[in-house]
Amino acid sequence: MQRSLEGVRVLELARYQAGPRGGMMMSDLGAEVIKIERIGGEETRKNYPVVDGQSIYFSVYNRGKKSICLDMRTEGGKEVFAGLVKTADIVLENFRPGTMKAMGFDYEALKAIKKDIILVSVSGFGQYGPYRERIAFDVLGQAMSGLMSLTGQPVGRPIGTAFSLVDRTTALHATIGALAALRHRDRTGEGQLIDCCLMDSALTMVEIPMSYYLATGKEGGEPGRPPYPAKDGAVMISTPGKRMADRLLDIVAKDTGAAIPPEEDRDGRRKMVDDWTAQRSMDDIVAIMTKAELPAAPVRTIPQVVKDPHLWEREMLVKMDDPVCGEIHLPGVAVKMSATPGRIGPVPTPGQHTDEVLSRLLGYDAAALDALRQAKVIA
Repeated sequence: MQRSLEGVRVLELARYQAGPRGGMMMSDLGAEVIKIERIGGEETRKNYPVVDGQSIYFSVYNRGKKSICLDMRTEGGKEVFAGLVKTADIVLENFRPGTMKAMGFDYEALKAIKKDIILVSVSGFGQYGPYRERIAFDVLGQAMSGLMSLTGQPVGRPIGTAFSLVDRTTALHATIGALAALRHRDRTGEGQLIDCCLMDSALTMVEIPMSYYLATGKEGGEPGRPPYPAKDGAVMISTPGKRMADRLLDIVAKDTGAAIPPEEDRDGRRKMVDDWTAQRSMDDIVAIMTKAELPAAPVRTIPQVVKDPHLWEREMLVKMDDPVCGEIHLPGVAVKMSATPGRIGPVPTPGQHTDEVLSRLLGYDAAALDALRQAKVIA
């Protein structure tokens, strides 16, 4: 069955999450993603958590890709990469700005090799701006954007998310940019440079508080989202807008006989619902809310989540054979498409596809591959 991005080839020079997850998404949609790793493999192949010798971290973001090990510090390695660029549609990289130019492969150099190439550059602070050369990871984006100060409450003690939210959002932006650039290239024959960074992505998460502050000089604009207590845990009840909020209060008032505090007494209204939910189980609360057509969900642990039949029916986790640990559960395709469904593939070992890719795309024979291997250009 044909895939949406079948025939699209991506050369990935990316590590950690923000870049590789973009490559993962394009692979899910059918692109051939060739991951170019240093000799011995990318450093995140050893990143925690590790199960039976296999990094879950690396596996999640790199399944379905092809791996070649190439030393791009050598002239031979640069020659091989330049040859691969001629066959590619997209180059995806997440080095510090200036690194690709130092390597001899900035956008202008790539365009000279293949005029319609698309370069997707993912970085901490972007290809221009006063912080351009700073190294950054996800939590720095959360910190500098103000997002960390807002997590869980409008204004209070800063706390980072338990996962790399900014990395994953940046990967989405990079993928969207790449797809838009492919569309532009189809119309015009022109490639382009795409500049995505962690800081910009993090700032998209505080859009309302920033606009509110500039309009009023006050902090806030979006309330925190603490869950409601339950006898056996906690639940989230989402009531955006007055009609839903009033319906929730009416349910509580009818059940308890309590008077509803005035609208301006937000704390009193919150306590009224807190006291009511604290006397009930999560299942009972969710059932009552669902019957009343109010959005509600239990606050669950990961062990509870992976038992949910909804997750398995939608194939959001898929068990696969793995050459290192025997078998592994990997995330499924999040974008469900009716005519061109996505697919995932196994986790590649370091350099697993070096010979296959170079012989198929560049015509290297066994002698040429052996010479490159002896010179430690490939592995």
